[in-house]
Amino acid sequence: MNRAEFNQFCATFPAAEHVVQWGNSDVWKAGGKLFAVCGWANGDDAFTFKAGEIAFEVLQERRGVRPAPYLASRGMKWLQQFAQDGLSDEELRDCITLSYQLVTAGLSKKKRTALGIPDPAPKTCPPAPAPA
Repeated sequence: MNRAEFNQFCATFPAAEHVVQWGNSDVWKAGGKLFAVCGWANGDDAFTFKAGEIAFEVLQERRGVRPAPYLASRGMKWLQQFAQDGLSDEELRDCITLSYQLVTAGLSKKKRTALGIPDPAPKTCPPAPAPA
């Protein structure tokens, strides 16, 4: 996934808002809460997203994925794909979707309703393999 594809994907979420901050990073929020960032790491696009407890532990063991600088150092469960060989595009989309769901689940029902955000129904990141 490149930066343009990232921005196009993040724009599909209800009430998603885009701002450019932190040294030309594309920052995506819903209801005023951060759910995804695309910035630079070692000259490449780096994608940062919130993760669930298990995904945070498991995915940081993958090559090209690490605890997100600054956010994870503050005890938050955020990951960053910093190299092309990290997650597949499909896995990255699933992780960004879960990040959006985790973040918007923390909004009040009243605020979610006002913004047109559906009730949360988190999925796994990366997706669980299909039964054989």
